[in-house]
Amino acid sequence: MTLTLDDVRAAALRLTGQAHRTPVLTSRTLDERAGAEVFLKCENFQRIGAFKFRGAYNALSQLSPEQLARGVCAYSSGNHAQAVALAASLLGTKATILMPIDAPESKVEAVRGYGADIRRFDRYTEDRAALAADLAEQHGFTIVPPYDHPAVIAGQGTAALEFVDETGRLDAMLVPMGGGGLMAGSAIATTSLFPDTAMIGVEPAAGDDHQRSFAAGERVDIGVPQTIADGLAAPTPGELTFEINRRLVGEVATVTDDEIRDAMRFLFDRMKIVVEPSGAVGVAALLAGKVRLPGRRIGVLLSGGNIATERFCLLLG
Repeated sequence: MTLTLDDVRAAALRLTGQAHRTPVLTSRTLDERAGAEVFLKCENFQRIGAFKFRGAYNALSQLSPEQLARGVCAYSSGNHAQAVALAASLLGTKATILMPIDAPESKVEAVRGYGADIRRFDRYTEDRAALAADLAEQHGFTIVPPYDHPAVIAGQGTAALEFVDETGRLDAMLVPMGGGGLMAGSAIATTSLFPDTAMIGVEPAAGDDHQRSFAAGERVDIGVPQTIADGLAAPTPGELTFEINRRLVGEVATVTDDEIRDAMRFLFDRMKIVVEPSGAVGVAALLAGKVRLPGRRIGVLLSGGNIATERFCLLLG
């Protein structure tokens, strides 16, 4: 299936009145550090605290009454889990969520708070997609994948659509890459409107599956990476997302966990916003000089802010 700007615009219409139009912030200090004009799209202020609500609601809102009656199933370390749980609640269906046993407890409690049924699994020894398939077969659930799904990708792209609607043309857009859904949707939306905007992915150095896959020209499985950016700890790019991103994304930068911590600290100290590790990688790439675009207009997607106080303090020391 070929996704287009029209799919993203249709998703934006479905999300009207459901998703927040999140703010775009700037910082003179960040501009000085980066040597550029930087704009931050703050999806940490989205419903459930992350961009994932966009894709989940767009996907669930297109299910038939029969599918909604049977319920949905998803697998996630946290943000997609919360997004599906909330979307299911809003649309009057039941969600069953597979969450790894090492998922942040704050995210587990949030999913439970939205009324979802939680099943735990070991992400290092069990195949989450296979577990979800078994549940779907047993109970008739519709699986809502975290990224490899056309409606999910189109929904995620609405964040970038809003972004460039507010800022106008950007020279580059930095987007976190886990499974690749946010980047795929963002790249479709952005490059359809501004073909010369450079799409730059950012991922943890310990989880460089996209960088390796781009170099190899095919999807590379690196195993489940160990990184504080739990939302970006995918072992391999998605099948559909990889085909989109290899065509539209110019480069992928990597940042270390320490560089992510520095970015989280900067965003808290200088801009008074809380961003989870996965959401801070774009700013980390600028502050650490992993991406240098002097004098350019740069957009950075802050993908989420779901982190408990205790873990935030622990990570930042």
